[in-house]
Amino acid sequence: ENSTVRETVEMFAELFPDPLEVSEALESVGLTEQQHQVAQTMSGGQRRRLDVACGLVGRPALLFLDEPTTGLDPEARRAMWRVLEGLRERGTTVLLTTHYLDEAEALADRIAILLDGQVQEVAEPSKVGGRDSALARVRLVPPAGALDAFDGWSRDGDAVWTESDSPSRLVADLTNRHGELAELTITRPSLEDVYLDMVARHGSHSEGVS
Repeated sequence: ENSTVRETVEMFAELFPDPLEVSEALESVGLTEQQHQVAQTMSGGQRRRLDVACGLVGRPALLFLDEPTTGLDPEARRAMWRVLEGLRERGTTVLLTTHYLDEAEALADRIAILLDGQVQEVAEPSKVGGRDSALARVRLVPPAGALDAFDGWSRDGDAVWTESDSPSRLVADLTNRHGELAELTITRPSLEDVYLDMVARHGSHSEGVS
């Protein structure tokens, strides 16, 4: 019960024939300064990082992490992201389960969408649900006196928008005709958009992203 952070990782290290140096495992998760602290007195974010250190010390080629950032505050969550990015740089394959789609998009090389216990799709984050080929929304504020040139576009307050499969070409054409365009944005469906669409089409409750 009163084991320190270092002692906890040392106990796990003893289970493996060729463990990582405990100091290296602690440094990898940013717990070097807390190594002599009693583990039970740590914050939630620090204890999650300690869990990762205990798994990392055995030099795993594959590490499973089930929602490691759930319940963490934004600062602790970003700290855990840095830990996971470090694991990837070390060559460790991480299978991460999360309900945070921004987390999946920021960290994953590939994403698997799980619905009703079945994997629906596995793809790079930018390609899930056909995001890379989906129509882009082009939104801007028309130049003074040029609103008629945007007939057929949808209105959004002072702005107008439309969808296009060639947004760069559309914007280039508009710039040639009207000059600089105010408040111009080009967006494709977010990962959350395509995920919710997949859930709706599947007619099920979401289970998570890996």
